[in-house]
Amino acid sequence: MIASDLKRAAATAGELSALTGLDVTYDAGLRETYAGAWQGLTHEEIIGRFGEQYAAWKRGEPVRRGGGELETEVADRAAPVVLAHADKLPDNGTLVVVSHGGTIRTTIGRLLGLESYHWEGLGGLSNCCWSVLGEGARGWRLTEHNAGTLPEPVLGDDD
Repeated sequence: MIASDLKRAAATAGELSALTGLDVTYDAGLRETYAGAWQGLTHEEIIGRFGEQYAAWKRGEPVRRGGGELETEVADRAAPVVLAHADKLPDNGTLVVVSHGGTIRTTIGRLLGLESYHWEGLGGLSNCCWSVLGEGARGWRLTEHNAGTLPEPVLGDDD
């Protein structure tokens, strides 16, 4: 199991570790998007202070929200962490990644080969929900997203 070293993700990983007996490796590369001057502001405060920047971001333009990171930069730091640990798994092994909604979405988008403009289409993640990716014949595939129950196998020609 790998996890962000930030408090909430680290605590969640600790609870999972206690339940499963899996060791946790903490990695700063899995931290949430740094949003600069937007950090700690409410949605309304962001719109009030950074309305144009917010509107550009919502249109899908690459924006350093509050002077922080671009979404592509988040994927640049997080996806390699996931891939490096996935490469070490035994055949049919499972890697548990505990991170944050924005980081998870950008990393999934990168792993799926989606253009960054389309990452928003993956939707958000509720707290303590998860996504499941697996390797398919043509690369990574998303089999569950924002799930709150254990995934059921999908039967079909492409499995």
